[in-house]
Amino acid sequence: MSKNFQQQAEALREKIRHHEHLYYVLDAPQISDAEFDELVNRLKALENEHPEMVTPDSPTQRVGGRPAEGFQKVPHSRSMLSLDNAYSEAELRDWDRRVHELAGDGAGKVEYVCELKLDGLSLALWYRKRMLARGLTRGDGAIGEDVTTNVRTIRSVPLSIKKNGLPADFEVRGEVVMPIAAFQKMNDEREEQGLARFANPRNSAAGTIRTLEPNIVAQRPLMFFSYFAYTADGADLFDKHWDALEALAGAGFKVNPNRKLCKTVDQVWAVIQQWEEERDALPYEIDGIVIKVNATRLQRELGFTGKAPRWAIAYKYAARAGETVIEDILVQVGRTGKLTPVAALKPVHIGGTTVSRATLHNMDEIERLGVKIGDWVVVERGGDVIPKVVRVLDDKKHPRGTKKFHMPAKCPECGGHVVRVEGEADHRCVNAACPAKARLSVLHFASRGVMNIEGMGDALVEQFAATGLVKDIADIFDISEDKLLTLERMGKKSAQNLLEQIAKAKSAPLERVIFGLGIRMVGERTAQLLAEHFGSMDKLMAAGTEQLMEVEGVGPNVAAGVREFFDEPKNVKLVERLRKAGLTMKGEARKRGTKLADKTFVITGTLPSYSRDEAKRLIEDAGGKVSGSVSKKTDYVLAGSDPGSKLDKARELKVEVIDEAALKRMIGL
Repeated sequence: MSKNFQQQAEALREKIRHHEHLYYVLDAPQISDAEFDELVNRLKALENEHPEMVTPDSPTQRVGGRPAEGFQKVPHSRSMLSLDNAYSEAELRDWDRRVHELAGDGAGKVEYVCELKLDGLSLALWYRKRMLARGLTRGDGAIGEDVTTNVRTIRSVPLSIKKNGLPADFEVRGEVVMPIAAFQKMNDEREEQGLARFANPRNSAAGTIRTLEPNIVAQRPLMFFSYFAYTADGADLFDKHWDALEALAGAGFKVNPNRKLCKTVDQVWAVIQQWEEERDALPYEIDGIVIKVNATRLQRELGFTGKAPRWAIAYKYAARAGETVIEDILVQVGRTGKLTPVAALKPVHIGGTTVSRATLHNMDEIERLGVKIGDWVVVERGGDVIPKVVRVLDDKKHPRGTKKFHMPAKCPECGGHVVRVEGEADHRCVNAACPAKARLSVLHFASRGVMNIEGMGDALVEQFAATGLVKDIADIFDISEDKLLTLERMGKKSAQNLLEQIAKAKSAPLERVIFGLGIRMVGERTAQLLAEHFGSMDKLMAAGTEQLMEVEGVGPNVAAGVREFFDEPKNVKLVERLRKAGLTMKGEARKRGTKLADKTFVITGTLPSYSRDEAKRLIEDAGGKVSGSVSKKTDYVLAGSDPGSKLDKARELKVEVIDEAALKRMIGL
């Protein structure tokens, strides 16, 4: 191959990359689509003639083959956590106050970066030697799915970057969205083809990224907006978040231009108000504003709660609403046996989604609203997602319905008795063998946030229930390939893949098993705390109410729910069957010492060696407690540099102030 051909090919690649950047990143095309296609065709012709000179980052290599066996699971370099939400100015200002208190900065030195809260799918992109190496979905926050072949088809994702403020190996995180116009066009085409319409742009973007056909992904005009930059091992790359955004934009990534650096919470509130008025003019959907502390040092100092960073919050705009008629009220049975009344609505378009069902929660809510079948009602998408009936319309334009709804005395799924415990709002089916409870329990157990058994979705679980193949969660581990092959649309390869997923589930940690049992009032975080505290399923099962209430966040109701579950002999047998199947029944109990027993600490300022969360863990592991505010009950205030008002409060109350070195001596480090 002559050097001339190489030079021609590379010149064409650079020209195509330049125009891709103008069109897909900057929204400022300089040539027509036909002229762009001509450049790509010329490059293809050269590469076809000389296949040895094709490079992995060539614009012709965006669409590759489908993944061989679905999407591989890959751990994230650092957790992809969700954000806490604020729904009012008061909640926003309360968060701002907490940030300043935790930062030990009463003088208002904290800067914030405001960004549009895009309604899409989060992705993590890994670059190695400045070339795109891997694209991961958020997954469960700890482990994502490798969707690299699909990510490569997104034109706003650079396949390679030049040296421009970023190292050779780094990670970018951001959001994939589908523009509203593209979504509407795609739905029109699907309707013409007799296919079902997608519900909303967010779902269509998420579904597109997870399709196994990259050529389909390439046909859908997704956009990727970058909003985080990390080192290859997940550390911060820049001292300020704003600088990270600027560096990403300079390196060729699409960064949302509607961002603003704010010095005060008043400026943040102005940004929120501006975009609440202007969001309908955007070419994509947003559902709020994300506010992040600008200084990454302060981000590290503020740390995280169980599920979210303390240094960021999402302000969510008020739910979108619509008016429609309740045509009927149906009853759904949940996995705990709870009966939920659901309004069957005349379809109404709300915020890009056609809504035909809305929850009515329980009989108390129906009576509070005064809902009858035939009523005109206002329906909101709570948080722009979950539809709910919020008000009955009663005027000349909206005649009232006449048919009252009554909760059935027998379960609509199994005919079992329905009871309402005194003091509770919910009606429940008491039949332990209710197929709805069993079916939903299996779905919950197999879901991504629990045992993550890929392929065990609604349709398959419905078949399990109809055939009697799976009656409870323990039956999952008795399934054989022969039994699976008797089901509709189940081939040998699909059966083998499912059995592999089931086998992997056996190694899920103890907290996932506890969560998967479906114990009333025990969610993901509580399951984790129970696993840490007791260290084994046996100790948890044997724990009395008082022992359970020693666990952080476990009150009388949660403790009662745990005991209620394990006091039922059938549930104990279920756990034993899971044990026999090989599931994890032991974890690592959090060992707490006694050196700081009965002592309460407050942490303020920046410590030399530990983040606030690390110091809290040290104190708790030594038997102490950590409080967020100084009071007469505080034994010690652990102070670092720039301690702020908490130090003043400690001196006022004559609380002993110690430094990091003193804490280490107390613990014996």
